[in-house]
Amino acid sequence: MLITNLALWYSPDEVELYLVDFKKGVEFKTYVTHALPHARVIAVESEREFGLSVLRKLDAELTRRGQLFREAGAQDVAGFRKTLKPGDPSLPRLLLVVDEFQEFFVEDDKLAQEAALLMDRIVRQGRAFGMHVVLGSQTLGGAYSIARSTLGQMAVRIALQCSEADSYLIMSEDNSAARLLNRPGEAIYNDMSGRIEGNSLFQVVWLPEAKRETHLGKLESCRPPSGSAPSPAIVFEGNIPADLARNAALAAQLARSEPASAVPTVWLGEPISIKEPTSAVFRRQSGSNLLVVGQQEDAAATLLMSSVLSLAAFAARAGPGGGGGVGPKLVVLDSTPADLPHALHLESVTRKWPGVARFARSRDLPEAIADLSRELALREQAEHVTAPLFVVVSGLHRFRDLRKSDDFSFSSDESAQTTAQQFAHLLREGPPVGMHTLIWCDTAANIDRTFERNTLREFDCRVLFQMSAADSTHLIDAPTASTLGRHRALLHSEETGITEKFRLYAPPEPRWLAAAWDAVASSAAQG
Repeated sequence: MLITNLALWYSPDEVELYLVDFKKGVEFKTYVTHALPHARVIAVESEREFGLSVLRKLDAELTRRGQLFREAGAQDVAGFRKTLKPGDPSLPRLLLVVDEFQEFFVEDDKLAQEAALLMDRIVRQGRAFGMHVVLGSQTLGGAYSIARSTLGQMAVRIALQCSEADSYLIMSEDNSAARLLNRPGEAIYNDMSGRIEGNSLFQVVWLPEAKRETHLGKLESCRPPSGSAPSPAIVFEGNIPADLARNAALAAQLARSEPASAVPTVWLGEPISIKEPTSAVFRRQSGSNLLVVGQQEDAAATLLMSSVLSLAAFAARAGPGGGGGVGPKLVVLDSTPADLPHALHLESVTRKWPGVARFARSRDLPEAIADLSRELALREQAEHVTAPLFVVVSGLHRFRDLRKSDDFSFSSDESAQTTAQQFAHLLREGPPVGMHTLIWCDTAANIDRTFERNTLREFDCRVLFQMSAADSTHLIDAPTASTLGRHRALLHSEETGITEKFRLYAPPEPRWLAAAWDAVASSAAQG
């Protein structure tokens, strides 16, 4: 009711909403469906990391507003608005609504500590700058909770029927009135920081869902022209996989609306924070390869497909490079069994590659690796910079020819090297000359069967699906991947030491995917 009421009474120029719901429900989903113009952020089934990114965004806005107010010599919103001239951007009030905010504090970790500091700063300083906070929770009990000093800055308290202990926590140490409430929707409003003398009994207003939908529909009909409408809200739906079609960076690259990237980039998924989509870049330096480990074969197939599409968009814009006027190349080594639904996906996208591309199955592997080995030798001797070459390996664990042998002898003669040795040499020496490898393997055990331990150093970027704590620690020196849920993965950078959780892409809609490849072809034709 609160959100709908604000939207009906005030325009987006007057009020902006930041809505974060940690519940396992879809309470805020309707504001996504109706594209509520007041909403700047809408999080459904949010995660702690995303909620923290919202607090960081608001903290940055608090800093910005503080600077504006100092420059204008204003003490509050009303005073600042008096300094605005016709045509100046408005300064709407901001309202942060967090349902089940206690989720921030379910663990006593760095995230909880940072959330507590940011929340305290926004609550203490935000009011003067037009920033307000509404926190909702079923209980304030538990081992970890919001600091009492922060709660002390929130004069308005509303309590529904609850235990005596919670009543003391919500109101004050001598106010247990909320435990006496017994009718549905009966509540206590208190604007005196919970003191008993501030208690006011009231009945919560219930807005039926049908009426709410009607009101929100009216707001849609009053939406201003697209040119003057606010930018779309940042939407995070934690209960579903990410949508590749919503990747604005990839869309801009496909539409040629932004300058061509100088460095090949693959888009891996949607971050659990307010930032650009999660990506991996391939610079001409040692270790610039990507390793994906996890048993979710369908998710791995989609990730590799989106990676190839990302690289194709780069290749189309890059155009003919060095190496005899040949642009970026693609080699796909695929061991996917023919009876799997996605068995032909990589083969089909290989045919759409805007330039020279090769597709090989298991039986063709030795020849393909030998050709890559010869290509590497030529590049190492070349005096000019050659165009990038990307090697995509799907199902490393099914390529027996790539497994390390018990023969530890090594020869500088490439013809005498085994296929596995040639491949290891490619991983080590390929990136500095523009040959980058993207690999998916199902388990850490099969990684160990294939590579010598030091070969892991050749993968600066590693993507992990859910796995055991031991396997996670083996691959990234931390058990973090053991806590991942559905549609989640980790991107770990050995170069920076940063580990980022993100949402995996769902298989894109065929119509959108076809349009994306048409855009690649069109971009390649334009040169």
